[in-house]
Amino acid sequence: MKILLVGEYSNLHATLAQGLRALGHDVTVASDGSKWMENEKDINLSRPGYDFYNSVKYLGKIHHTFRKFKGYDVVQINSPTFLDLKIKRNLNFYRFLLKNNAKVFLGAFGTDYFWEKLCLENKVLRYSDLFIGDKPLDIYKCEWLKTPFFKEANIEMAETCNGIVSCLYEYYEAYEAYYKDKLAYIPLPINTDVLEYKQKGTGQDKIKFFIGIQKPKTKLKGTDVMLEELLKIQQAYPNKVQVNNVTSIPWSKYVKIMSESDVLLDQLYSYTPGMNGLIGMSQGLVLVGGGEPEMYDLLNESNNHPIVNVFPEKEDIYNKLESLVHNKKSIPEISANGRRFVEEHHNYIHVAQQYVDFWNSK
Repeated sequence: MKILLVGEYSNLHATLAQGLRALGHDVTVASDGSKWMENEKDINLSRPGYDFYNSVKYLGKIHHTFRKFKGYDVVQINSPTFLDLKIKRNLNFYRFLLKNNAKVFLGAFGTDYFWEKLCLENKVLRYSDLFIGDKPLDIYKCEWLKTPFFKEANIEMAETCNGIVSCLYEYYEAYEAYYKDKLAYIPLPINTDVLEYKQKGTGQDKIKFFIGIQKPKTKLKGTDVMLEELLKIQQAYPNKVQVNNVTSIPWSKYVKIMSESDVLLDQLYSYTPGMNGLIGMSQGLVLVGGGEPEMYDLLNESNNHPIVNVFPEKEDIYNKLESLVHNKKSIPEISANGRRFVEEHHNYIHVAQQYVDFWNSK
């Protein structure tokens, strides 16, 4: 098939493309590379700036580029805002893709109207970016719910696309009540062939805890809260704990630095591990973050639950981290189970085949 993947979230489309190419498909990735992450892409859709001159230049570039986006068997956009433009312009370019290609699929890979609606209704999830139980959080602005055209554009794309793919349990739940017949949950793709596994916790050194901080998203990812508790652990156990953290660095550099640690902290408010967490697990790191039972159920995984799941409250975070310090001997087994979990559920070629099967079914 001739496939076009537009937009990017943390290397998802770039990795999916690797799997699709391994299966023999002709794939083009057009994205901004998740900005500072510098994810791989075939066509660069990065926006140079937001002043008038750069805005006009960028819009002209997008118009010129999209003239070539015709005749694909499958086009997949990563979200309703797959371009770094206002939602109205995204909708116009989406309509162009729909008119000029055989099939168009919507990715439920991040924040959109249906995700915000799920969180605000607070009926399905025990916690999210908006609530912990009945306690509201003030870290999120609900732009999609507050701006009518955001909602309308998202609904139009969901109604008119050939199918919707969710990559996390939460995003699946957001769309399931409305579009079950055209919705699929497909796990995140991880290329374990290029990620070297090193079993962790086997030496006598300090446990090395790693946390990556994205400045614009530190509150949304919960890294501010996790780092606070991690530093308390370091203070309580200075001879047993080392803290490594990085801020907003390119993806390839991030992965390399992360591989040198033992434990990764990521995605406090998520039920499901993201790309960062899965890559860390592939390299042998123990993941502390989102790993709720609902996620394992969706994967039909009843035995191997390697993620150290934390409830988004400081006491639980501290206790789970302290338990790892006291039970360092458990780290090698968790490390091995984590790698096996990613190989079994997130292998990039197997995931790519799931995409192909879903695309062909619609």
